[in-house]
Amino acid sequence: MKKNIFFLAVFATFACSGQIKKNKNSAYLNELVSTMQGTYSSAKQATVDSTYFNISLKMIPIWEDRGNYLYVEQALTDKQDKPYRVRIYKITQRNENEFVSEIYTLRNEKDWIGKWNDPLAFEKLYENELDPKHGCEVVLKRIEKNKFSGQTGIKTCASELRGATYATSKVLVSTDQILSWDQGFDKDGKQVWGAVKSGYIFEK
Repeated sequence: MKKNIFFLAVFATFACSGQIKKNKNSAYLNELVSTMQGTYSSAKQATVDSTYFNISLKMIPIWEDRGNYLYVEQALTDKQDKPYRVRIYKITQRNENEFVSEIYTLRNEKDWIGKWNDPLAFEKLYENELDPKHGCEVVLKRIEKNKFSGQTGIKTCASELRGATYATSKVLVSTDQILSWDQGFDKDGKQVWGAVKSGYIFEK
């Protein structure tokens, strides 16, 4: 079976104007953001199953005075200077137990590679320099403390990678790991990229 680089697709959106009051809702939002952030690796899974790559995932909070944003880099562990995915996730709240994750690309992403170790550098980056990936947001629901599960909409996330017409993402966020399963499908519903057996397990 061929290895499939798993593209994490990941997290945010409840366009919130102004600050959220300090209540149960904001506590759950803070819980989600805190649980998601960190440095992850799929090394353990790759060691057990050679069909999975050893991937490094970094999710670092930025723009704390503007809302809840994470800068994301995803790369093969032995090529971390050349990440294949550079994104910003905006995490917002829809209702008491439901959250949405918007995904943004950076127009000059090469200028930001490696900046995860200096979050203040992103003060020079503004939202009008980002492009949203419409339809690729992940809706997450709180299952229990520090545990959230979600996925993209049905055929809403367009993809042209390897002959695909749409992509799907399923995510489970918990205290010590993120399980994420991204797949691409052609117009007939046949899978053309992504992990086949199950998603990637990223250990924090």
